[in-house]
Amino acid sequence: MNAPHPVASPRTNDALMARRAAALPRGVGQAFPVFAERAENAEIWDVEGRRWIDFCAGIAVVNTGHRHPRVVEAARAQLDHFTHTCFQVVAYESYVALCERLNELAPGSTPKKSLLMNSGAEAVENAVKIARAATGRSGIIAFGGGFHGRTMMTMALTGKVEPYKAGFGPFPAEVFHAPYPDALHGVSVDDSIAAIERLFKHSIEPSRVAAIIVEPVQGEGGYLPAPIGFLARLRELCDRHGILLIADEVQTGMARCGKFFATEHHEGVEPDLITLAKGLGGGLTVSAVVGKAAVMDAAAPGGLGSTYAGHPMAVAGALAVLDVIAEEKLCERSMALGERMRARFSAMGSRFACIAEVRGLGAMTAIEFCHEGNPARPAPEIANALKAEAARRGLLLLMCGGYGNVLRVMIPLTISDALLEEGLDIIEASLGVVAG
Repeated sequence: MNAPHPVASPRTNDALMARRAAALPRGVGQAFPVFAERAENAEIWDVEGRRWIDFCAGIAVVNTGHRHPRVVEAARAQLDHFTHTCFQVVAYESYVALCERLNELAPGSTPKKSLLMNSGAEAVENAVKIARAATGRSGIIAFGGGFHGRTMMTMALTGKVEPYKAGFGPFPAEVFHAPYPDALHGVSVDDSIAAIERLFKHSIEPSRVAAIIVEPVQGEGGYLPAPIGFLARLRELCDRHGILLIADEVQTGMARCGKFFATEHHEGVEPDLITLAKGLGGGLTVSAVVGKAAVMDAAAPGGLGSTYAGHPMAVAGALAVLDVIAEEKLCERSMALGERMRARFSAMGSRFACIAEVRGLGAMTAIEFCHEGNPARPAPEIANALKAEAARRGLLLLMCGGYGNVLRVMIPLTISDALLEEGLDIIEASLGVVAG
């Protein structure tokens, strides 16, 4: 006799959370006990029909909004041709076309080449491989507070222990960290450069350093924009010692910071290698390493690649994303959105003493919360209470920073003005409850 089929549980957030707990390891985090049913531009509807304003954008992924019609159309059209061949076995033109366009967009006059991968962590891993092959050196310098991924090498590069590195060591050797400039907490550009010089004296000679990797705006580290002049100082230091400069633009690229690459805000700075992911695919899985042609050619044939890298559907979506950024002027839109948000948040700062700093570049905008605005007294409890109260009102927010006390706003760049204001109103009203 056949066993009866189990009765299906109701499709509610609570029921799905229970199934999740039974099926998934606890190490897979989840910011909200919510399951999506559908999404459009800057809004998500859950399985219970509740509508959410999305100020997370899949962690700064859907810069072009959820399900942008151009991206959806491009991916569907690719399905009519093929879904997978493995580019290293049977190639396809769209992969080449995407690399050509990224090469044209990359800052600096040096000829460029590009490589496609699946994720930001893979892009960073391959940038390190390329840098080591090009220089014959092993050492890598990264920055405290930086985030570069969850693979073993990228965890080694990441400058934040909890929750990313705790319990997972030992990590690959020859990775060193310097402090990232943070004026609020008393770290100047001079301090950061001096710390690298000390590494050269106490930890590793510069002739053994392959690359310095830096985020033009630290993401997980607290949405800290690199001060103007810092990347130029790094470029000069790298040139002096034959070190390559890697700009990790996984989160800052694709118009998020008001230019296609955030590095473009730093006039005259041309990285040797740039990593891209997140917004590149418009919600589809693709990443890239873009770099100086001579550097990119250092790896031997077969040394780079991956089975799914440059997946045809993701590449089609990425080509559409590039069109949307240009045609809808999303770089300009990003700058305008950032100015608008920071103006609102600065006005809130006169009302709420817990706002220690408002900062950002383009739409990449943050508020740091400290008790009475004192940087020595970070206030993660205020940040977390804000997140919970905003969620109660239908707005999705995420925090970051070394103390978990920084609100990072990651709106789709295609958000409507009305929806942006609705979300900002919720933030202000929620602060009135938790910090008023």
